[in-house]
Amino acid sequence: MIREQVAAAARRLAAEGLLVGTAGNVSARDGDRVAVTGTGVVLGDCTAGDVTVVSLDGRVLDGALLPTSELDLHLGVYAATDAAAVVHTHAPYSTAVACVLDELPVLHYQQLLLGGAVPVAPYATFGTPELARAVVAGLAGRPAVLMANHGSVAIGATLDKAVEHALLLEWLATLHHRASALGAPRALTEEQQADVVTQALNRSYGTTQENA
Repeated sequence: MIREQVAAAARRLAAEGLLVGTAGNVSARDGDRVAVTGTGVVLGDCTAGDVTVVSLDGRVLDGALLPTSELDLHLGVYAATDAAAVVHTHAPYSTAVACVLDELPVLHYQQLLLGGAVPVAPYATFGTPELARAVVAGLAGRPAVLMANHGSVAIGATLDKAVEHALLLEWLATLHHRASALGAPRALTEEQQADVVTQALNRSYGTTQENA
């Protein structure tokens, strides 16, 4: 059931420390319907009853709660991409990076799973069409974007994949913070990044393989 899947994703993200209290929201699309966490929900305790189903134009179809105040953001992403899920967090290290940098540079090759350097979308007030537009623009061709002085958004072809992207982004932001405490971080060059892509393709990196 899509409402329970969204609730389970919210609880997992809260357990991982990416969602705190009522801050953040999660959604998943099923055809012309979107299941999204309700406004004011404590996400670590989220249940299927705390998830509201809306149409692609925002009409409430099912559920007792008003949808998240960031509904425009979620619907904007679905209108502009083929994403099946959207995760918006106020994860601490991702948010810290978004308060300082214009983009998260590639320090570790795993960041290539997010398409390389992660941009920081310009600041706009939460819940506004301006914020939704900034996030959609920042996601162009990427599965994740940071939001200036706000947080992050990750998307995916499945809800699990969107959650994985959010977790990876937070790990990378944490890595940048720790590296910066030691000195000036050393980013991978474009040539080094290209070599990683070639090696990953040659070795089918990240997939299970049977012994020959």
